[in-house]
Amino acid sequence: MWSDDQLDGYNRLIARTTQLLQETTPVHKRRTRSLNAPSPIQQFGPCGRIMRNSAMIMTIQDPASQRLTWYKPPLSVLVIKKVRDAMVIPPFIELVSWLTLEKRMVVFVEASVLEEPLVTKHAKFPDVKDKLMSFNEKHDDLTDKIDFIICLGGDGTLLYASSLFQQSVPPVMAFHLGSLGFLTPFKFSNFQEQVTNVLEGHAALTLRSRLRCIIVRGGYDKPQPKKPKPDATTAPWLPDPGVKLPSNLLVLNEVVIDRGPSPYLSNLDLYLDGRRITSVQGDGLLVSTPTGSTAYAVAAGASMIHPSVPAIMVTPICPHSLSFRPIIVPAGVELKITVSKDSRNTAWISFDGRMRQELTHDDSLRVTTSIYPVPSICAEDQIADWFASLDDCLRWNDRKRQRHFDDGNTAADDANLMSDDANPPSADAKNPSDDANHQCDGANRLSDDGNLMSDDGNMSESSSASSSVPTTPTSAASGVCALYDAEAGPSGLCRVAEITESEGGDSDDDSCNDNHEAGPS
Repeated sequence: MWSDDQLDGYNRLIARTTQLLQETTPVHKRRTRSLNAPSPIQQFGPCGRIMRNSAMIMTIQDPASQRLTWYKPPLSVLVIKKVRDAMVIPPFIELVSWLTLEKRMVVFVEASVLEEPLVTKHAKFPDVKDKLMSFNEKHDDLTDKIDFIICLGGDGTLLYASSLFQQSVPPVMAFHLGSLGFLTPFKFSNFQEQVTNVLEGHAALTLRSRLRCIIVRGGYDKPQPKKPKPDATTAPWLPDPGVKLPSNLLVLNEVVIDRGPSPYLSNLDLYLDGRRITSVQGDGLLVSTPTGSTAYAVAAGASMIHPSVPAIMVTPICPHSLSFRPIIVPAGVELKITVSKDSRNTAWISFDGRMRQELTHDDSLRVTTSIYPVPSICAEDQIADWFASLDDCLRWNDRKRQRHFDDGNTAADDANLMSDDANPPSADAKNPSDDANHQCDGANRLSDDGNLMSDDGNMSESSSASSSVPTTPTSAASGVCALYDAEAGPSGLCRVAEITESEGGDSDDDSCNDNHEAGPS
């Protein structure tokens, strides 16, 4: 029976052997491995089958059945919090206090956290300060010291946790205390219950693949000109020449190759498994994981890929071409990016937004999928968490619902519904038939008024006759009424609309009488 130390040593030996085999095997043989997907069947029909290569085939169980298990209880936990955010301080103090006092775990934090004024001034911090273990990113190796990781903040905390482990990564539990929170599915309100469930092994996992990036310096044996040390006023984008940057990195989101401060287009050559594919002319190129497809890549116009899909996404940044669309390649291939020989400028590389360095004409960048994914703990499961993030963070397919048809309507009813949709009813709207009735009533009222006025005119005429006022008959041809006021004289004549014989109409006596009611013109 092996002891726990012997079992740990054996597991590390197997992992190291697998890494060495991967790095020393020719590229064309790496295409046979299966990453983060169900193991494929080996036989097809009566005769066809896949050539087996047990040393290079990486078999991982079905993503739907990936569950977290502990072969021994976790004792150490790394807590990473968001920097420069006062709102994260109270949850951070509450969490580390609970882990140290209630769960009796060894808690690691960054050394810089213990020196933050917002942390040191907290009333409860002196009670847990002596119980915390600190580490320095540049000097300490956490590979064999951490059993479990808890992130408090946004997506950047998870990316930072990934960068601390360049080989096997402990399970990561991320709480949403940042801005976007696409990769942080947990809420901090009931953290005790959620952390306890994870420590007991009741959680689903999403294996987020990472990219292994290697910079091959072609001109390392040539004398390099000594560059002046940059400062914040001259060239803030340049790294400090005194700091040696790593040439082998694992990234969770993407590696970015861009033109840097140069005003010219970048001119990059892209190779896929040793074969030249195309030349990239534009602002640069993105090589992303499925996790990174919803980060810089989707902002550059790429598609969104579920993190369990074994793939690598290649996205141009502002290409000077209308037909250069993003592409998705299998996870087992190796990409090589070089600066074209006729390029006017060099290129600059950044890994998850960090470790920025220059890529000259003699250098090349090689990218493939790493065998060390990031086991991200799910709040519910792989599918529900991802689509919830698309909905909450990116508002994916968020639109107003279309109205449905009512059951049992005839075609005429459907047409009326469509008409109602086009012309929504309002409180002031009237039925057209009601408007017609109102118009008819108005016409009747006008006719009644005309009759009343006609009666008044008749009465006036009778009164005039009794006063011996001379009258002149109306001329139908001229349309002029000869009735006038004796005192007003001929200027009191009343003109009515001229009606010709061709129109076949008669003179309107009511109109004439109406004008008389108004008096002389």
